[in-house]
Amino acid sequence: MDSSSGVKELSKIINETYESFSDFFVRRRKISFKAVISEIVKTGYEAIPIVAIISLFVGIIMSLQSAYQLKRVGALIYVANLVGISITRELGPILTAILVSGRSGSSFAAEIGSMKISEEIDALTTMGINPVRFLIVPKFLALLLMVPALTLISDFMGILGGWLLAVTVLDINAESYYQQTISAVLLKDISTGLLKSGVFAVIITLTGCYQGFRVSGGAEEVGRRTTASVVASIFLVIVTDCFFTALFYYFT
Repeated sequence: MDSSSGVKELSKIINETYESFSDFFVRRRKISFKAVISEIVKTGYEAIPIVAIISLFVGIIMSLQSAYQLKRVGALIYVANLVGISITRELGPILTAILVSGRSGSSFAAEIGSMKISEEIDALTTMGINPVRFLIVPKFLALLLMVPALTLISDFMGILGGWLLAVTVLDINAESYYQQTISAVLLKDISTGLLKSGVFAVIITLTGCYQGFRVSGGAEEVGRRTTASVVASIFLVIVTDCFFTALFYYFT
Protein backbone atom coordinates (compact mmCIF):
# COMPACT_ATOMS: atom_id res chain seq x y z
CA MET A 1 0.00 0.00 0.00
CA ASP A 2 2.80 2.39 0.94
CA SER A 3 4.64 1.51 -2.26
CA SER A 4 1.52 2.11 -4.35
CA SER A 5 0.87 5.51 -2.78
CA GLY A 6 4.52 6.39 -3.24
CA VAL A 7 4.36 5.67 -6.97
CA LYS A 8 1.19 7.79 -7.23
CA GLU A 9 2.88 10.66 -5.36
CA LEU A 10 5.94 10.53 -7.63
CA SER A 11 3.74 10.34 -10.73
CA LYS A 12 1.75 13.34 -9.51
CA ILE A 13 4.92 15.38 -8.93
CA ILE A 14 6.31 14.52 -12.39
CA ASN A 15 3.01 15.26 -14.15
CA GLU A 16 2.42 18.57 -12.39
CA THR A 17 6.03 19.63 -12.95
CA TYR A 18 5.66 18.83 -16.65
CA GLU A 19 2.41 20.80 -16.81
CA SER A 20 4.06 23.75 -15.06
CA PHE A 21 6.86 23.82 -17.63
CA SER A 22 4.30 23.46 -20.44
CA ASP A 23 2.40 26.44 -19.01
CA PHE A 24 5.62 28.46 -19.03
CA PHE A 25 7.06 27.51 -22.42
CA VAL A 26 3.86 26.90 -24.42
CA ARG A 27 1.11 28.96 -22.78
CA ARG A 28 3.51 31.69 -21.58
CA ARG A 29 2.25 31.68 -18.01
CA LYS A 30 4.58 33.20 -15.45
CA ILE A 31 6.88 31.40 -13.05
CA SER A 32 8.17 33.26 -10.01
CA PHE A 33 11.68 34.20 -11.09
CA LYS A 34 12.31 35.71 -7.68
CA ALA A 35 11.89 32.22 -6.20
CA VAL A 36 14.14 30.78 -8.93
CA ILE A 37 16.88 33.32 -8.19
CA SER A 38 16.60 32.56 -4.47
CA GLU A 39 17.05 28.84 -5.17
CA ILE A 40 19.97 29.54 -7.53
CA VAL A 41 21.74 31.41 -4.75
CA LYS A 42 21.10 28.65 -2.20
CA THR A 43 21.82 25.65 -4.40
CA GLY A 44 24.48 27.07 -6.71
CA TYR A 45 26.25 30.20 -5.55
CA GLU A 46 26.65 29.06 -1.95
CA ALA A 47 27.94 25.66 -3.10
CA ILE A 48 30.82 27.09 -5.15
CA PRO A 49 33.44 27.12 -2.34
CA ILE A 50 32.92 23.50 -1.26
CA VAL A 51 32.76 22.21 -4.86
CA ALA A 52 35.90 24.16 -5.82
CA ILE A 53 37.97 23.11 -2.81
CA ILE A 54 37.06 19.42 -2.95
CA SER A 55 37.59 19.28 -6.73
CA LEU A 56 41.01 20.93 -6.33
CA PHE A 57 42.12 18.26 -3.86
CA VAL A 58 40.64 15.45 -5.99
CA GLY A 59 42.71 16.73 -8.93
CA ILE A 60 45.83 16.72 -6.76
CA ILE A 61 45.11 13.17 -5.60
CA MET A 62 44.43 11.97 -9.16
CA SER A 63 47.68 13.52 -10.39
CA LEU A 64 49.74 11.96 -7.62
CA GLN A 65 48.19 8.50 -7.96
CA SER A 66 48.54 8.42 -11.74
CA ALA A 67 52.14 9.66 -11.55
CA TYR A 68 52.99 6.74 -9.27
CA GLN A 69 52.19 4.32 -12.10
CA LEU A 70 53.16 6.35 -15.17
CA LYS A 71 56.68 7.23 -14.02
CA ARG A 72 57.51 3.50 -14.06
CA VAL A 73 57.17 3.51 -17.85
CA GLY A 74 58.62 6.97 -18.38
CA ALA A 75 55.33 8.52 -19.43
CA LEU A 76 54.89 11.12 -16.71
CA ILE A 77 53.53 13.75 -19.09
CA TYR A 78 50.43 11.58 -19.63
CA VAL A 79 49.34 12.50 -16.12
CA ALA A 80 47.71 15.48 -17.88
CA ASN A 81 45.67 13.16 -20.12
CA LEU A 82 44.49 10.94 -17.30
CA VAL A 83 43.55 13.80 -14.97
CA GLY A 84 41.87 15.89 -17.67
CA ILE A 85 39.74 13.12 -19.16
CA SER A 86 38.84 11.54 -15.80
CA ILE A 87 37.76 14.86 -14.33
CA THR A 88 35.69 16.08 -17.28
CA ARG A 89 34.01 12.78 -18.13
CA GLU A 90 33.42 11.27 -14.71
CA LEU A 91 34.74 12.82 -11.52
CA GLY A 92 33.57 16.40 -12.14
CA PRO A 93 29.90 15.54 -12.81
CA ILE A 94 29.57 12.79 -10.23
CA LEU A 95 31.43 14.64 -7.48
CA THR A 96 29.27 17.71 -8.06
CA ALA A 97 26.10 15.61 -8.03
CA ILE A 98 27.03 13.93 -4.74
CA LEU A 99 27.79 17.28 -3.10
CA VAL A 100 24.56 18.82 -4.40
CA SER A 101 22.63 15.75 -3.18
CA GLY A 102 24.04 16.25 0.30
CA ARG A 103 23.47 20.01 0.34
CA SER A 104 20.40 20.72 -1.76
CA GLY A 105 18.59 17.39 -2.08
CA SER A 106 18.46 17.01 1.69
CA SER A 107 17.42 20.64 2.02
CA PHE A 108 14.51 20.11 -0.38
CA ALA A 109 13.29 17.09 1.56
CA ALA A 110 13.61 18.83 4.94
CA GLU A 111 11.92 22.04 3.77
CA ILE A 112 8.95 20.36 2.12
CA GLY A 113 8.67 17.78 4.92
CA SER A 114 8.55 20.50 7.57
CA MET A 115 5.87 22.33 5.58
CA LYS A 116 3.94 19.06 5.29
CA ILE A 117 3.80 18.34 9.03
CA SER A 118 2.98 21.97 9.85
CA GLU A 119 0.13 21.79 7.30
CA GLU A 120 1.54 24.61 5.18
CA ILE A 121 1.14 22.43 2.07
CA ASP A 122 -2.57 22.05 2.84
CA ALA A 123 -2.81 25.80 3.38
CA LEU A 124 -1.31 26.46 -0.07
CA THR A 125 -3.84 24.10 -1.64
CA THR A 126 -6.70 25.79 0.26
CA MET A 127 -5.57 29.18 -1.09
CA GLY A 128 -5.66 27.79 -4.63
CA ILE A 129 -1.86 27.66 -5.01
CA ASN A 130 -0.43 24.59 -6.67
CA PRO A 131 2.24 23.25 -4.24
CA VAL A 132 4.25 21.66 -7.05
CA ARG A 133 4.35 24.86 -9.11
CA PHE A 134 5.10 26.96 -6.02
CA LEU A 135 7.73 24.72 -4.38
CA ILE A 136 9.24 22.33 -6.91
CA VAL A 137 9.47 24.23 -10.21
CA PRO A 138 11.85 26.94 -8.89
CA LYS A 139 14.07 24.23 -7.39
CA PHE A 140 13.95 22.30 -10.67
CA LEU A 141 14.99 25.30 -12.75
CA ALA A 142 17.71 26.27 -10.29
CA LEU A 143 19.36 22.85 -10.31
CA LEU A 144 19.04 22.47 -14.08
CA LEU A 145 21.07 25.67 -14.39
CA MET A 146 23.45 25.30 -11.47
CA VAL A 147 24.50 21.64 -11.52
CA PRO A 148 26.08 21.98 -15.01
CA ALA A 149 27.61 25.32 -13.96
CA LEU A 150 29.07 23.76 -10.79
CA THR A 151 30.32 20.85 -12.91
CA LEU A 152 32.30 23.26 -15.09
CA ILE A 153 33.82 24.80 -11.96
CA SER A 154 34.62 21.31 -10.68
CA ASP A 155 36.28 20.42 -14.01
CA PHE A 156 38.43 23.55 -13.97
CA MET A 157 39.49 23.18 -10.33
CA GLY A 158 40.22 19.47 -10.72
CA ILE A 159 42.46 20.10 -13.72
CA LEU A 160 44.07 23.01 -11.88
CA GLY A 161 44.82 20.74 -8.92
CA GLY A 162 46.48 18.22 -11.22
CA TRP A 163 48.51 21.00 -12.86
CA LEU A 164 49.67 22.38 -9.50
CA LEU A 165 50.86 18.98 -8.31
CA ALA A 166 52.55 18.19 -11.63
CA VAL A 167 54.42 21.51 -11.76
CA THR A 168 55.48 21.70 -8.10
CA VAL A 169 56.13 18.06 -7.19
CA LEU A 170 56.59 16.12 -10.44
CA ASP A 171 58.73 18.81 -12.12
CA ILE A 172 56.69 18.76 -15.31
CA ASN A 173 56.95 21.93 -17.36
CA ALA A 174 53.84 24.08 -16.85
CA GLU A 175 53.42 24.89 -20.54
CA SER A 176 53.91 21.25 -21.57
CA TYR A 177 51.27 20.10 -19.08
CA TYR A 178 48.85 22.75 -20.35
CA GLN A 179 49.38 21.79 -24.01
CA GLN A 180 49.02 18.10 -23.20
CA THR A 181 45.71 18.76 -21.43
CA ILE A 182 44.40 20.85 -24.33
CA SER A 183 45.23 18.10 -26.82
CA ALA A 184 43.78 15.33 -24.62
CA VAL A 185 40.51 16.88 -23.45
CA LEU A 186 38.04 17.18 -26.31
CA LEU A 187 34.81 19.14 -26.46
CA LYS A 188 32.84 15.86 -26.41
CA ASP A 189 34.44 14.98 -23.06
CA ILE A 190 33.16 18.20 -21.52
CA SER A 191 29.73 17.97 -23.20
CA THR A 192 29.36 14.37 -22.01
CA GLY A 193 29.93 15.50 -18.43
CA LEU A 194 27.47 18.37 -18.80
CA LEU A 195 24.80 16.08 -20.23
CA LYS A 196 25.22 13.77 -17.25
CA SER A 197 25.03 16.70 -14.84
CA GLY A 198 21.70 17.82 -16.32
CA VAL A 199 20.23 14.36 -15.77
CA PHE A 200 21.68 14.28 -12.25
CA ALA A 201 19.94 17.60 -11.52
CA VAL A 202 16.57 16.06 -12.47
CA ILE A 203 17.23 13.02 -10.26
CA ILE A 204 18.28 15.07 -7.24
CA THR A 205 15.30 17.43 -7.47
CA LEU A 206 12.70 14.72 -7.95
CA THR A 207 14.15 12.51 -5.20
CA GLY A 208 14.44 15.30 -2.63
CA CYS A 209 10.99 16.74 -3.31
CA TYR A 210 9.38 13.29 -3.47
CA GLN A 211 10.79 12.35 -0.05
CA GLY A 212 9.58 15.68 1.34
CA PHE A 213 6.04 15.16 0.11
CA ARG A 214 6.07 11.64 1.57
CA VAL A 215 6.60 12.91 5.14
CA SER A 216 3.84 12.02 7.56
CA GLY A 217 4.00 12.27 11.34
CA GLY A 218 6.48 14.35 13.29
CA ALA A 219 10.02 15.68 13.22
CA GLU A 220 11.53 12.19 13.36
CA GLU A 221 9.93 11.37 10.02
CA VAL A 222 11.42 14.54 8.51
CA GLY A 223 14.89 13.38 9.52
CA ARG A 224 14.28 9.90 8.17
CA ARG A 225 13.02 11.17 4.82
CA THR A 226 15.90 13.66 4.57
CA THR A 227 18.41 10.86 5.05
CA ALA A 228 16.52 8.69 2.57
CA SER A 229 16.63 11.46 -0.03
CA VAL A 230 20.44 11.70 0.16
CA VAL A 231 20.97 7.94 0.04
CA ALA A 232 18.51 7.45 -2.82
CA SER A 233 19.90 10.41 -4.80
CA ILE A 234 23.50 9.21 -4.56
CA PHE A 235 22.49 5.64 -5.46
CA LEU A 236 20.48 6.78 -8.50
CA VAL A 237 23.23 9.18 -9.60
CA ILE A 238 25.85 6.42 -9.56
CA VAL A 239 23.59 3.92 -11.35
CA THR A 240 22.72 6.56 -13.99
CA ASP A 241 26.39 7.44 -14.40
CA CYS A 242 27.18 3.76 -14.97
CA PHE A 243 24.46 3.59 -17.63
CA PHE A 244 25.70 6.70 -19.46
CA THR A 245 29.33 5.56 -19.29
CA ALA A 246 28.42 2.23 -20.89
CA LEU A 247 26.26 4.00 -23.49
CA PHE A 248 28.99 6.45 -24.49
CA TYR A 249 31.59 3.67 -24.53
CA TYR A 250 29.68 1.55 -27.03
CA PHE A 251 28.26 4.32 -29.24
CA THR A 252 31.09 6.85 -29.49
